[in-house]
Amino acid sequence: MRERVLVTGAAGFAGGHLLDLLTHDRIDHVVGWHRPGGAPPRHVDGVEWRAVDVLDRAAVRAGIEQFRPSAVYHCAGAAHVGRSWQTIEATLAVNVRGTHHLIEALGEFTSDARLLLPSSAHVYAPSESALREDHDLVPASPYGLSKLAQELLCTGNQDRPPIVIARPFNHFGPRQDAWFATSAFARAVAEIETGRARPEISVGNLAARRDLTDVRDTVRAYRLILERGAPGRPYNVCSGRALAIRDVLDMLLARAKVPIAVAVDPERFRPNDFPVVVGDPSRIRDELGWEPTFSIERTIDDLLAFWRGITQSV
Repeated sequence: MRERVLVTGAAGFAGGHLLDLLTHDRIDHVVGWHRPGGAPPRHVDGVEWRAVDVLDRAAVRAGIEQFRPSAVYHCAGAAHVGRSWQTIEATLAVNVRGTHHLIEALGEFTSDARLLLPSSAHVYAPSESALREDHDLVPASPYGLSKLAQELLCTGNQDRPPIVIARPFNHFGPRQDAWFATSAFARAVAEIETGRARPEISVGNLAARRDLTDVRDTVRAYRLILERGAPGRPYNVCSGRALAIRDVLDMLLARAKVPIAVAVDPERFRPNDFPVVVGDPSRIRDELGWEPTFSIERTIDDLLAFWRGITQSV
């Protein structure tokens, strides 16, 4: 039987890297959904693009009825924690109502399709200890609340297709939006090197420590969870170690071709910025055999190379 894979949010960061993985593995038929309007998605050999807004129930229903996927990676949604405080209604709408539309359509037209839901480590209550999957679920942001609501949709609907849940921690790498700190630092370095910006980077809280994983390792975990994970059982996707944001910035500055100063801007501090967020990867390692393969140094090199390519082509 041919494998028919749908990736929602396929024009986004994780979704785009997932397409690279799926096409490299020669999946029979891959369809990528992207938001209607805006710039066209990048060309990916072997991917059929379709414009579908997950908030449009009729469009979602028609898309599923037409394609009838055997597997779905639901990467569409609002992904920025900080922005969610200013876009609470939109964040909840796309992450919760959009997910409901998808589950509803899958249940009607292809109830045996496996669905991978990328939730988030932001569903957990804050803790300085390594977070396990059985840690208290007390989101501290609208974004985290929307991801927990997604999970509840997936575990509470008896007519649902088989749904597996990933809880990724911070992931980064090439092609990440510069709204995210590490990618913003890399873009700033690249722009300063070309003389397009003054040799200074404004930063917020550099003492915060985060569990960082390369996005390419993250989407590889998604594939394993979809194929072999137990439905309704969440899996942390993380490295198990926390790195200070200061250390990440220092690695980028060490690779810069010109001297760059750092200026702390109090306006960039988040009111809910926790000192440390680190996960326990035991479950995904022991049950599915997943471990990160990309070093932090390799990811930093690839991220900086991406932004250097962008700035040099402008």
